[in-house]
Amino acid sequence: MKLNKVFIDSNILIYAYDRSARSKREAAKRLISDLITTGLGTISTQVLQEFYVVSTKKLGIIPELAKTAIESLRALEIVTLSPELILSAIDTQLNWDISFWDALILQAASHSNCKILYTEDFSHGQSYGSVKVVNPFIL
Repeated sequence: MKLNKVFIDSNILIYAYDRSARSKREAAKRLISDLITTGLGTISTQVLQEFYVVSTKKLGIIPELAKTAIESLRALEIVTLSPELILSAIDTQLNWDISFWDALILQAASHSNCKILYTEDFSHGQSYGSVKVVNPFIL
């Protein structure tokens, strides 16, 4: 049985460091660890950037710790955003009537052949082309 690659949105990474959301924190840490271990996890440079900004600005994590976290996330497959992905994201935004940033996440997931997008920012169970949204906190 072939396991599907999955894409992790930045909000899942943020929860792994959010001390105010204990149950989500534990679930996010477990999910990230499992995806690193299995080699099925994927993120993008956008996700890394969002993680850094939110973790240091909203969670108050010191930049050095956020940098260390990002270094550990290099164990995941990382999609580098290209002009082609940006142009595709614009089409996705227009097609699905979603934000550009969400469209860029979907395009990065699709580009890397992920079948699942773990996030809280979309409707659970919704499919966008070949990518299905899963909120891992309501499973």
